[in-house]
Amino acid sequence: MTKSAFFLSRQSLRPLLDGFLERATQTPLEGSLPLFIGGNRCGWLFPGAAQALSGLADVQLTSNAAHFGENLPLGEPLNAHLAEIALKLRAAGCTPGWRNELLDVWSQEEHHLTAPTKRVAAIERGVMRPLGLMTQAVHLSGWSEDGRLWVARRALTKATDPGMWDTLVGGLVGNFEEPDFALVRESDEEAGLDAPDIVARTPLRTIAHMKRRLPEGFQLEAVITCECVLAPHVKPSNRDGEVMEIQLLDTETLYSLLKEDAFTLEASIVITEDLIRRAAD
Repeated sequence: MTKSAFFLSRQSLRPLLDGFLERATQTPLEGSLPLFIGGNRCGWLFPGAAQALSGLADVQLTSNAAHFGENLPLGEPLNAHLAEIALKLRAAGCTPGWRNELLDVWSQEEHHLTAPTKRVAAIERGVMRPLGLMTQAVHLSGWSEDGRLWVARRALTKATDPGMWDTLVGGLVGNFEEPDFALVRESDEEAGLDAPDIVARTPLRTIAHMKRRLPEGFQLEAVITCECVLAPHVKPSNRDGEVMEIQLLDTETLYSLLKEDAFTLEASIVITEDLIRRAAD
């Protein structure tokens, strides 16, 4: 517990976190199809994306499921097929967040669709939501020694949640990246933190699984987080242009902003969970 967090109790914070988690537990839009890639259960095909892919070679659509590259071997043949699908979706206007970045395509446990089990392929980041594919997001809660929290405000050019408050560091794990490596990379890009600045961080842990309808599809995402107390001389500064400002806030201000839904839903879950860990009984 920090001095500035003494007025917050777990009892007062828990309902707030439960509310955020409830909002992050939705079902895919009606008409979405269970998606199989290379014979592996991987996600949910958004109705608009299904329409854009109708008739494409090696894409089988039925009333019950969608199959991409069912008879293609894993590796380059399947990756090439998914690249063709991604371009088709982009041409149809189904990919508002196109980034020219590859993310892993994970097979998942058939009924729960939360834990990634096997890398199946790689695909453009911008089509993860239209295909309802599992992503992994790493977050860092950067605290000051006096118990305040560094937070970042998303740039207005962001495709998702522009202008909203966010964790100091938050980003997706890339193709063939380990989460810890992704955290170091994102800390550099988003907050100007070098590896030695965050060496004292806690181990990464998964605290939630986002299942949320979005305008372009379905967010299926593991929320992975850790905390670090930054040294007094360390001043976070954005390097990639995706953050409009970074501020150091006390817990009272954080609590007010959380209740006002000023943070992204993912950040709200991360920060509230961390406040609970630090709060009084």
